[in-house]
Amino acid sequence: MEYILIFISAIFVNNIVLAQFLGICPFLGVSKKIDTSLGMSAAVAFVMVLATLVTWLVQTYVLVPAGLEYLQTIAFILVIASLVQMVEIILKKVSPTLYQALGIFLPLITTNCAVLGVAILVIQKEMNLGQSIVYALSTAIGFGLALTVFAGIREQLELTNVPKGMRGMAIVLVSAGLLSLAFMGFSGVDNGLRALFGLN
Repeated sequence: MEYILIFISAIFVNNIVLAQFLGICPFLGVSKKIDTSLGMSAAVAFVMVLATLVTWLVQTYVLVPAGLEYLQTIAFILVIASLVQMVEIILKKVSPTLYQALGIFLPLITTNCAVLGVAILVIQKEMNLGQSIVYALSTAIGFGLALTVFAGIREQLELTNVPKGMRGMAIVLVSAGLLSLAFMGFSGVDNGLRALFGLN
């Protein structure tokens, strides 16, 4: 039951983009088309889950035993940067079209604070390895959901007669705010489930 609560909470209640406001750069930059947002979501999901796994192992079996916890941020950034390079090489070989579509945003996964944020959050919340993987995967799904829904909204906005003063980034930011407000409707769902199943 604990894993289901982590899953629901990470996707809907504490969505990494719309509730915790991490990963805003790719959320605004790669959400013009649904196809591109799906590719970006898959790349971030791969990096996020793998980075969380590797950084959890590095923290547990290297940094803590050696008393080097103060190097956590630097070590985690190095791990994430290496994984992003690997994803870039794989995408360039497997899907050159998607690689071209993602453009500059693919290397920017290295500086995507959502990936680093999840790696640090699982350590701060003292999750075990299984919980960490489920949390990272759920967070990645939540990131992908937010990105894809927002891309759909932006595609519809292209077909709409938006007033001149609201065109461009203005209507994009207003729409992002409204989407974030919509996700606030899920607040308390995880607490309700905990109470329902007697986990409080």
